[in-house]
Amino acid sequence: MDVEDETLAAGRWQAASYRTMVLLVDDQPLVGEAVRRALASESDIVLHYCEEPGEAVALAERIKATVILQDLVMPDMDGLDLVRRYRANPATSEVPIIVLSTKEEPAVKGEAFAVGANDYLVKLPDAVELIARIRHHSKSYLNKLQRDEAYAALHASQRNLMEINTELERLTNVDGLTGLSNRRFFDRFVVTQWKLASRAKSPISVLMIDVDDFKKYNDHYGHLAGDEVLKSVASALQSTFMRPTDLCARFGGEEFVAVLPATPADQLRRLGENLIKSLETLCLPHEASTVAGHVTISVGGASAIPRDTDSFSDLLAAADAALYEAKRSGKNRIVMSCAEPRVSP
Repeated sequence: MDVEDETLAAGRWQAASYRTMVLLVDDQPLVGEAVRRALASESDIVLHYCEEPGEAVALAERIKATVILQDLVMPDMDGLDLVRRYRANPATSEVPIIVLSTKEEPAVKGEAFAVGANDYLVKLPDAVELIARIRHHSKSYLNKLQRDEAYAALHASQRNLMEINTELERLTNVDGLTGLSNRRFFDRFVVTQWKLASRAKSPISVLMIDVDDFKKYNDHYGHLAGDEVLKSVASALQSTFMRPTDLCARFGGEEFVAVLPATPADQLRRLGENLIKSLETLCLPHEASTVAGHVTISVGGASAIPRDTDSFSDLLAAADAALYEAKRSGKNRIVMSCAEPRVSP
């Protein structure tokens, strides 16, 4: 939640529970007593009296005033300057201010409104009029606070909903076990990348990766241990293919795929070899392996510059055929496709 939302929704006050809170600022106690008597019969109006103008802003903030009655002529501070101070304070910047003056002077009245006053009364007004003005301004202010709180709550709710939807969208694109992209997202991603590569006449490459003797591993160590192996392979993939345009995905079961835009065949082979070495470095025990005493992977690679008659499925099929050859020829290795004409040498 940003600063504005926090201020509206939590920090300032809960408007719905508020009574009318009046702050009277006047250096004459007789005026304070007269206003107190005028409001004494109004049980829903609470009056606070401040004789020292220097304390008025802090007091208005502390009591959460909903309307301020402000004398214009005081010995230690000009009343208009005090109005300016209310307006400069975030906590009182919108609290209605009714200025009190001893006489009706259009120039003074105009200046009072110019600096931020909401109303102007010649003191002391009739009690009925004073109460009516106080109720009117306080109600308008409280209604505004309620609207602001409602808007803030709505905004927070909408943002939370957006965050939830974003997270749900992310989860629908991610494999729950490995944290890699899932097949659903992979299928959408390659469509876009294939079109981009076709327009740019740029190579796009694919690596198909399969964990060697994975069924034997699960039979020997159990499926939970097998899940940890798949996570380790996923981590190796992410560490090897780190460009923003690269995509690593779980293709299904113990099979993974890496799509590498703007990557020619010779570079693809080196990347595949690096991936194989990264698994060997982990030295994950695999006593049931027919290849080595640790977990290994086989990799099939294919690279192409797309043409109008080509499709990504052709490239994927070439990489899959290369993976099959890597398995057939001994595992723990990379085999690059030599398919023609759709796959580059």
